Amino acid sequence: MSTSKDQNASTGAIYDFSLSALRDSDRDRYLACLLSPADKRGPLSALYAFHAEIARIRDLVREPLPGEIRLQWWRDVLEDVSGAGGEGHPLAEALLVCIKAHKLPVSVLQNMIDARVFDLYDDPMESRSSLEGFAGETASALIQLASLILDPTGAQQSASAAGHAGVAQTIAGLLLLLPLHRRRGQVYFPQELLAATGLNRETFLSGRDEDAVSRAIRAFAGLGRDHLSKARVEASAISVLNRHAFAPVALAQPVFDRAEQAGAQLFEQSIVPSQWRRQWWMWKASRSGRW
Repeated sequence: MSTSKDQNASTGAIYDFSLSALRDSDRDRYLACLLSPADKRGPLSALYAFHAEIARIRDLVREPLPGEIRLQWWRDVLEDVSGAGGEGHPLAEALLVCIKAHKLPVSVLQNMIDARVFDLYDDPMESRSSLEGFAGETASALIQLASLILDPTGAQQSASAAGHAGVAQTIAGLLLLLPLHRRRGQVYFPQELLAATGLNRETFLSGRDEDAVSRAIRAFAGLGRDHLSKARVEASAISVLNRHAFAPVALAQPVFDRAEQAGAQLFEQSIVPSQWRRQWWMWKASRSGRW
């Protein structure tokens, strides 16, 4: 009995770290954890904090090579089945505990790491399908992994909704980060979308043709809306518990609305909704399953 209690206390301490780390790195998913059942918050925080950690690597390095090294370190952690690679790193330890406890597919997490290599460089996003693939291996996969933690028996039912919702969520996030990406010279807008609005990478980043930039932003938001609509069609298949995995998707439509209204001014102004609004939207989504 005491051994079991000791193990539970140790696991709780590990998850306390990941929850604290998540609070600092991704406030919205931190709130999504708090809205989830108490026994799921720790594992969810480990998964979400890992995602936030690999998503912010570009913020921490000045050159791609150090970023590649950081990503490789996480690959090595996941490839070491003994778990020894994560010893001494609280977040890695929490992730490995989560993976083992909830039988998460390591290959999906490895694909998530591989997708983040794109963030380290300034290569253009070649096509719509490239963007959808990037979103599928990051945001969509994260929703589905969270579903495996929350309600594994109902996870497969929500796979289609997760696919589309993740793309919508990714596009909303990229619109929020557009001022930062422009300063860095990063372009996540598909080249074919830019071409359709009379732009290329250079003219888009210059922002001189405000009408064309506004058209590109509206088209990008429209692509997000299209995927959000498709996700909503599939939403009835999401189990009650797995609604929590989709709660952050509630932020997508308000972001699309604000981006379309801002147009080219999005290069210079923030459209991030206030914290209380984001909390309210996610709370409603976690209860109703509507976003």
